[in-house]
Amino acid sequence: MEETLNKTEIKEFPLYKRGKVRDIYDLDDKLLIIATDRISAFDFVLPSTIPFKGKVLTQLSKFWFDYLSPICKNHLISTEINDFPKELHFYKEILEKRTMLVKKTNVIPIECVVRGYLAGSGWKEYASTGKICNIMLPKGLRQAEKLSTPIFTPAIKSEHGHDINISFQKMKKLIGSKLAEKIKNLSLLIYQKAASYAISKGIIIADTKFEFGLLNDDLFLIDEVLTPDSSRFWPEKDYQPGKPQPSFDKQFVRDYLEKTNWDKKSPPPPLPIDIIEKTSEKYLEAYYRITGKKL
Repeated sequence: MEETLNKTEIKEFPLYKRGKVRDIYDLDDKLLIIATDRISAFDFVLPSTIPFKGKVLTQLSKFWFDYLSPICKNHLISTEINDFPKELHFYKEILEKRTMLVKKTNVIPIECVVRGYLAGSGWKEYASTGKICNIMLPKGLRQAEKLSTPIFTPAIKSEHGHDINISFQKMKKLIGSKLAEKIKNLSLLIYQKAASYAISKGIIIADTKFEFGLLNDDLFLIDEVLTPDSSRFWPEKDYQPGKPQPSFDKQFVRDYLEKTNWDKKSPPPPLPIDIIEKTSEKYLEAYYRITGKKL
């Protein structure tokens, strides 16, 4: 089995942030973003790592950044080790295929969620209120049903726990109406372009989230984009509304954990080897279907 990466220690540059999945290093006006093989669920980082996961996240983001470049700027400079500072060449074996050198931007503190289908927290909110983020939806929609038009449902990061859905009006108050409108329109445009491409490859992008940053007043698409960690990918051939869908994302791990005795408060248990292998296969298949290439 592929050797996995849980954590990095690069002494030549200061650690900017260690997230649930990514280790980020500060290179002055740039950042080095390393996607490890860590996996999170229910706001916990699991003790198990998933082979190839970090490489899939990085290479799939690179694919989408390139594909979407005609309609939006992005922060990616390079994923090639030879383009990184010389001090990092020593770490080539660790960094290969899982690392992005990016422009450092001022991050806009909004999770820009676009939903084309009724799933996840959106489905739960709709089932309870008939709305998502204050957007009234038609009555009688089923779980996983396709919406007549994609909707923009922003969220903000919580200090503890899940992201918190907010209304678009709240988003405008937080960052200003002009910028909020621009981000909303761009998010919907990106989703529609990506969803059209993905469906041609047999994948439904049910929903996804984007992040943006500002640099010299220009808006950049940042972080990761349209990966199995930030999106729900469903196989089109198996799609049947009215129930949960099989997926190519980490929902598979969430579904497994739901069937265990874990209380979601204490440290999570290790994943069985078969769940690890199956999750890795799902990430790799998503990459292959979308890009037509194998890692």
